[in-house]
Amino acid sequence: MLARPTEGDLVPTDTGAVSSATRASAVQRPGRRLEVMSFNLRYAGAAPPNTWAERRPVTRELLRRARPHVIGSQEGLYEQVRDIAADLGTHYDWIGTGRAGGSRDEFAAVYYDTRRLWPVAYDHFWLSDTPDVIGSNTWGGGSIRMVTWVRFRDLRTDGELYVLNTHLDVASQYARTRAAALIVERAGRLDRSLPLVVTGDFNVAAHKNPVYDTMLGAGLVDTWDAADRRSKAYATFHGYRPLVPDGDRVDWLLVAGAARVHEASINTFSLEGQFPSDHLPVQASLTL
Repeated sequence: MLARPTEGDLVPTDTGAVSSATRASAVQRPGRRLEVMSFNLRYAGAAPPNTWAERRPVTRELLRRARPHVIGSQEGLYEQVRDIAADLGTHYDWIGTGRAGGSRDEFAAVYYDTRRLWPVAYDHFWLSDTPDVIGSNTWGGGSIRMVTWVRFRDLRTDGELYVLNTHLDVASQYARTRAAALIVERAGRLDRSLPLVVTGDFNVAAHKNPVYDTMLGAGLVDTWDAADRRSKAYATFHGYRPLVPDGDRVDWLLVAGAARVHEASINTFSLEGQFPSDHLPVQASLTL
């Protein structure tokens, strides 16, 4: 499925799990705007309340209403990742691998609408002193953490862009700080003439942590702050408790390169009181 990497890209070291789809024309929505979402899925669980069986139909309806062109997801387990791919429908595909390798453990899967985007190159690296070693964790973090990035061709504009998706450690500030520095360093190896979109659950609040400073210090822009229009603000982690207005944004959508951020939103969709996850998805409408 994957085309040969363009010069300047990292060569894939582990293809991971990639579902099959045929290339389609870019016919979905008019205009050049790219609709992007970052979504911590909350791993599939069978113990009530908030089982994956309860949450899956809500997730399916949320995504059908939002119709993002690309989704940087976090925390999904293999069968859950496949469930979401099935629910998105035949026009979507995904790229990812489990953070322990293959189908094991959680994924930082990237979903994309094949009518709008086509992958040119991709790779994974691990947030550790040995980033090319699958499943490595050397900074004392509570669990293995990783990055999946994809270089896409935009079938509507014929331009290209990168999407880099991650999920930082929940337990260790040291691990998060080192991870941010590594992400910035690795992002610097990509073709800097192309736009870069970063999606992720960073497990720290925007504007309140050195991780945020590192990311923005590398030239990334917070789409929430840059947007022409914004939704109401809420803490993006709610833990199935009442939403907190103007709370901490731990899930971010960042961009580098020339970009117009038309809208940014925190999606509060639920059905009959059931939220799709313990996080709220964050979205941005961009022209790159």
